[in-house]
Amino acid sequence: MKIFPLTQNWKRVTLRREHTPKTDSARAIMLRTFLAATIFAVSLCPAASSQQMPPRVVQPGAPGAPTKTLPPSTRATLPPLSAADVEFMQGMILHHAQAVEMTAMIPSHTQNKDLRSLGARISSSQTDEIKFMKRWLAARDESVPKDTPSPSAPGMDMPGMDISHESMALMPGMLTPQQMEALRKAKGTEFDRLFLLGMIQHHNGALTMVKDLFDTAGAGQDAELFDFATDADNSQRAEIKIMESMLKKRTLEEKR
Repeated sequence: MKIFPLTQNWKRVTLRREHTPKTDSARAIMLRTFLAATIFAVSLCPAASSQQMPPRVVQPGAPGAPTKTLPPSTRATLPPLSAADVEFMQGMILHHAQAVEMTAMIPSHTQNKDLRSLGARISSSQTDEIKFMKRWLAARDESVPKDTPSPSAPGMDMPGMDISHESMALMPGMLTPQQMEALRKAKGTEFDRLFLLGMIQHHNGALTMVKDLFDTAGAGQDAELFDFATDADNSQRAEIKIMESMLKKRTLEEKR
């Protein structure tokens, strides 16, 4: 206690230090307690919410239709296999095989560098696609056709391959035995012309096969098949444009 002397006639004033709590320390303790409680409560939320709210399975509706909430027990399933899917893959193996047979004639029938480059690309891509289609069929326990060129093709011995003209004639755009024979006999610029015309016809047939697949109700829903058919459609459309351009260039050169 301190006593301050004052002027005369003034009373002595006594200042007494009162006891006050250490508010800063108290607030810090309260803040730490609140934070600890909050963290503990948050850590319990996921477990509590997962027990109280089961996952929702929502099925998008058709255009203009509302979505549907399905039971939590709903499980995703693959779309049922369509007979049209299997027939498409089996037929496309045979279809691709003839294209590979046609490109195999190029080295011995023409010196056209552009045609050789195009043929190599077609042969490589369609050979890989044949392998994919075989795997796709085998994985689904479906019969896998043997992708062989026609028996009348000389010098085309490819083990494990067997296609008859009758089965090949069923595929849209495929060359007839007469067209294939004419292609084998042609050389040089005549071979170039017949090859380009024949492969354009062949590619257009493949586009028809893809269209027929997607026009069939319930077909083409398999994800792998959908991607394959879409890619095949796009690539063959692009190659048709290339071949049409090559034919046009050849025609202009002949007119000079």
